Amino acid sequence: MIQTDILIIGAGPVGLFTVFEAGLLKLHCHLIDSLPQAGGQLTEIYPKKPIYDIPGFPEVLAGDLIKNQLKQIEPFKPGFTLGEVAKTIEKTEDNFFIVTTDKGTQHKAPVVAIAGGLGVFEPRKPPIDNLLHYENKGVEYIIKDPLFYKDKSVVIAGGGDSALDWTIYLANGIAKEVTLVHRNASFRGHLDSVQKVIALAEAGKINLVTEAEVTALYGEQNLTGVGIMHNTQGLIQKDCQHFIPLFGLSPKLGPIADWGLDIEKHAIKVDTYDYQTNIPGIYAIGDVNTYPGKLKLILCGYHEATLMCQSAFARIHPEKKHVLKYTTVNGIQGF
Repeated sequence: MIQTDILIIGAGPVGLFTVFEAGLLKLHCHLIDSLPQAGGQLTEIYPKKPIYDIPGFPEVLAGDLIKNQLKQIEPFKPGFTLGEVAKTIEKTEDNFFIVTTDKGTQHKAPVVAIAGGLGVFEPRKPPIDNLLHYENKGVEYIIKDPLFYKDKSVVIAGGGDSALDWTIYLANGIAKEVTLVHRNASFRGHLDSVQKVIALAEAGKINLVTEAEVTALYGEQNLTGVGIMHNTQGLIQKDCQHFIPLFGLSPKLGPIADWGLDIEKHAIKVDTYDYQTNIPGIYAIGDVNTYPGKLKLILCGYHEATLMCQSAFARIHPEKKHVLKYTTVNGIQGF
């Protein structure tokens, strides 16, 4: 049983900033996220997408913002349960909450902060008839450990940052062979990544197939090859051991929708005084919540996290009176 002061569901930018604000109040945090690394959408979908509305940063790449936030919360030593979905919640007689993940990991805390962004991310799957048969037998939708593909032949499909970034990474001395398939001649990803992929293709270090789609999968048990339908060349058969379709992730509220919370249009209703839900002790901050005038912006989530932590402190320490002290005066006192 993992015990903490504030259990945060979601390790995106708002969840990470909650660790910082809670740390200033000497409250410990633990985060649960269904993705294999912290950062939410920012690291999983568009790590090289520039963001322009973060105070103090005229422009910052999404991935760099997360790196900075992780560095910012280091003094407060947060715990992480990654690659697991928060599935069930129960309230104890002593007003604690026990949250259990889909893998059976249990967490106990007096306060739960749902910072799940747009919800649990599920991969967008290509319409290939026998796709499900090869899941975990050569078909993966998320790359959790790049070394898993060491000396393997890999086909990646997609045209966004994730597909480009992983093509570059795996081609750099990890995979034996990398083929990138995209249905268009142009890519949606960051220009620097596009140029790197083109350079790798021109140098013969990757196979680049554009204006084409993977339409068939081969192999008796495990995947042994794919069929690529090209707009002009027709069907191209390619031997490989892994097919990784990276078409983005589709957000869903997931098991949290069954926790007895007030839900409106796939978002959790909250009181704007402290962003508490209809269940005392459970808060919702960031894109996952809704209230009159709600704006789905990272900076709004930061504000919500700050007020939520003040309320959480009062709930956890009702006998203590907290006096707001500025970080410019006290600095950052870690654990």
